[in-house]
Amino acid sequence: GYLQGRYLSQYGIYPEDWITDPRFIVGFVLWLAGLLLNLHSDHVLRTLRKPGEMGYKIPRGGMFEYVSGANFLGEIIEWTGFAVACWSLQSAAFAVFTFLILSTRAKQHHKWYLQKFEDYPKSRKILVPFLY
Repeated sequence: GYLQGRYLSQYGIYPEDWITDPRFIVGFVLWLAGLLLNLHSDHVLRTLRKPGEMGYKIPRGGMFEYVSGANFLGEIIEWTGFAVACWSLQSAAFAVFTFLILSTRAKQHHKWYLQKFEDYPKSRKILVPFLY
């Protein structure tokens, strides 16, 4: 985070029309899509149990129908979009490390769900719909 902030606040030089550059536009759209996915996925997780209810439940709805780590996927897409929009080594490095950390967490969550729930959807992937 520090490297990104330092670069963007002191060293990054962007032309005045940068917000019309295809890299910025594509990055912004990716960032926004990731943000919306992350917000929705977090909402699904927060509302799994009713007040006073105990125990674990299988997340359902949205991207959780396809992957176990929908919230992680959203965050990875967010930071990838940010990296594309900023077009800097610092933001790209942050996106890569985010992917490495969150893909590992998603795999751990997926394995836990499979062990905990006999009825966990077998077609649900770890992080990338239909692939992984």
